[in-house]
Amino acid sequence: MQYAWQLKAEVAVIPRIAAVLVSLVFVAAQPGSAQAQADFFRGKTITMLIGYTSGGGYDLYARVLSKHMGRHIPGNPSIVPQNMPGAGSLRVANVLYNTASKDGLTIGMIGRGMAMEPLIGASQPQYDARKFTWLGSGSDQVSLCATWNTSPVKRWSDMLATPFTVGGEGSGSDPDMFAMMIRNLFGVKVRLVSGYPGGNEINLAMERGEVDGRCGWSWSSIKITKPDWVAGKKINLVLQMALKKSPELADVPLIMDFARDERERQILRLILARQQMGWPFLAPPGLAAERAQALRQAFDATMKDAEFLAEARQRQMDVNPMSGADIDQLVSDLYQTPQDVVAAAKAVIAEGAR
Repeated sequence: MQYAWQLKAEVAVIPRIAAVLVSLVFVAAQPGSAQAQADFFRGKTITMLIGYTSGGGYDLYARVLSKHMGRHIPGNPSIVPQNMPGAGSLRVANVLYNTASKDGLTIGMIGRGMAMEPLIGASQPQYDARKFTWLGSGSDQVSLCATWNTSPVKRWSDMLATPFTVGGEGSGSDPDMFAMMIRNLFGVKVRLVSGYPGGNEINLAMERGEVDGRCGWSWSSIKITKPDWVAGKKINLVLQMALKKSPELADVPLIMDFARDERERQILRLILARQQMGWPFLAPPGLAAERAQALRQAFDATMKDAEFLAEARQRQMDVNPMSGADIDQLVSDLYQTPQDVVAAAKAVIAEGAR
């Protein structure tokens, strides 16, 4: 009788074991599972499109991230950077939105201003910034107006009194938009020479005397790419353009302090909010939620990765990350700005104004 009871009990357990096994197989087969994502990414290569030429701050950040992020994506795919300069990274934004594959195998880095271009820019972008799959940003940024050491423009009062030229990259890029902003809002005597492929080319133009300087140049990029220019006083750091000062630049004035009323402060806040997402990474819209989540989690994990952080410190890269979800919220909030403020901001950064 005892053996019969044991046999009956074991037979009763079999359906339950089978049900558990079926459940495990079902879960593993779901597209949202880590195993399904690993199966997809394993052995594949992700292309990282960089909207600028090589050698600048955007390029360096994208290449360092590409080196480390694959370890945190299920299946450990390799990530290959590819420079695709054009119109201040507008070209990459349009490609990611309209023609890139929506499977997670193409991601990119664009200028922080591209998120705002459809709202306040002068170009005709072919994307809705609210629909991108934002992966995250490596750090917030403070941008500067800087001039070559031989330029007569060395301080804010000079900018108001002395005509000077700055280089630009295209509509929507920081150098173009910020130059127009200070000219049209404050009467700065600046002339924009646009069309340079990237920051390196503007730097060469400064050395050759083609332009006096550049506005919308990230402080972290200056430290990374031109530390000798800072140490050797080859450039004048004239103005900070951000919502708050860098603690490292206490003697350089902040543009927010020159706002004369609340209206001007509103305009500046709308234009400069992009500084919060200083090094933005993104993927095309329409990715499966599970695939997007895998990439976002990999980005967040990379920002905490010991090897990535060690290389970032060695290369003097700032790491103060913003998650993809937080960028989603920031962009959504900015696109809810009252229309009168949006119209005023558009007028301020329009090249033909004033």
